[in-house]
Amino acid sequence: MTEPLLLALDQGTSSSRAVLFNPQGEPLASAQVPLAIDYPADGWVEQQPQAIWQSQLQAMQALAEQLSEEQRRAVAACGVTNQRETTLLWRRSDGTPLAPALVWQDRRSSAICAGWQQRGDAGAWQHHTGLVLDPYFSASKIRWLLDHHPAAAAAQQQGDLCFGTVDSWLLWQLSGGRLHATDHSNASRTLLLDLEQRRWWSPALASVGISGDALPQLLPSRGSYGSIAAGLPFAGVPITAVLGDQQAATYGQLCLAPGQAKCTYGTGAFLVVTCGDRPVRPEGGLLGTVGWTDTEGRATYCIEGSLFNAGTVVQWLRDGLGLIENSAEIDALAASVPSAGELMLVPAFTGWGTPHWDPSARGLLIGLTRDTSAAHLARAALNGIALAVSTLVDTAAAALGEPLQELAVDGGACASNVLMQAQADSTGLAVRRPAHLESTARGVALMAGQEAGVVADLTPIRQGLAAGSSRFEPQLSAAERELWRRRWQEAVRRCLHWHGDAHV
Repeated sequence: MTEPLLLALDQGTSSSRAVLFNPQGEPLASAQVPLAIDYPADGWVEQQPQAIWQSQLQAMQALAEQLSEEQRRAVAACGVTNQRETTLLWRRSDGTPLAPALVWQDRRSSAICAGWQQRGDAGAWQHHTGLVLDPYFSASKIRWLLDHHPAAAAAQQQGDLCFGTVDSWLLWQLSGGRLHATDHSNASRTLLLDLEQRRWWSPALASVGISGDALPQLLPSRGSYGSIAAGLPFAGVPITAVLGDQQAATYGQLCLAPGQAKCTYGTGAFLVVTCGDRPVRPEGGLLGTVGWTDTEGRATYCIEGSLFNAGTVVQWLRDGLGLIENSAEIDALAASVPSAGELMLVPAFTGWGTPHWDPSARGLLIGLTRDTSAAHLARAALNGIALAVSTLVDTAAAALGEPLQELAVDGGACASNVLMQAQADSTGLAVRRPAHLESTARGVALMAGQEAGVVADLTPIRQGLAAGSSRFEPQLSAAERELWRRRWQEAVRRCLHWHGDAHV
């Protein structure tokens, strides 16, 4: 008889995935469907709500077709994880989207955030939500959509509006329109949740101008979300966990104790450090966030540093410049030269997150010479990702009052050995990469399995992760690292406050 199996639905910025795991957290089968991203103007990043759902549905269908009937019957629980902050509005009455989805990278609501800051609200927002007033988060995106899409404003007046991040949209679809809910980890990324009370913060709702009845129901990350509706692949499977993607990756890396840290290299790069059962309100541009909540609603908190562009840098080299035909070629191209020389690429394509929170920053390439080649550019791109993450690591260590001991990594881009060595060299930390890079999907699958009674003990899973990991140790001296980092900080300084300024 087939052992109980676990389904993870992993809806990311550039693709949707469905992955099947055994109770040991090992991936057995998966399917992936790409998802289009629209860039209608500088700093604008959109997706179509129906395209998000259809890509996830197609991934579910493709996975189901790979499985035997016995395997399909053995699926005991489903977990949902998703790109965070991306903002959707739809009609409660019929589920019709009322506007494009504004992706987390979208910066069009910068003026709204600036207005709130000028009003003197920034301190209160940060204290209550753990976040900074930045268009990265959902609050200003909601305000922009209500201001610019009359159908959305009319739906709110009629009591027919639903707001949600991607998890809420998926749950609505998976439940056949019966469930409008979110978990605490995703809610903590909206700028609307009181971090300590774990309930919607009324002053934020008033500033945004959204009514409470348009908000999703707040539920624990681990718990009952009903079951997948009839007519869908895996119909009847209970949904027992929901997590934002970065929190899911932290759980999947089993970074569960205070001080343990992971960095995920996906569309962006995100450093998350587990802090314990009390919210931390760090300085230096870091964010306080809910990691996850258990069935009783008890929280584990984290601090986070955010880099908006990581995998997108490799995509740009592939699709924008045509230097490589597929992303996997980046490593060989970069490794064909011993270093990038003085060439540096600052990946601020859609603004800068931690620590500067500057939506007007833009990407910068500096140090070009006549003998600069495609290989140097590839290596500088990977170095730029690593150096940006090293700043997050330093900022987190300062907030904790002690250095990090190790950095666990995951996400597609961390398959690059050149990037991982640059990460070790730029941070001075050992970097641990698991054999299977499915940390996001694995994390929510494990949590779903715990709630369903399929996963009882994480200890052997932790031992298996350690045994199958690759380690990258620093190879630079402290003096070399300091010089490299100092030049990097100068390059970053030059990229800030660029967009929107008058240049002759």
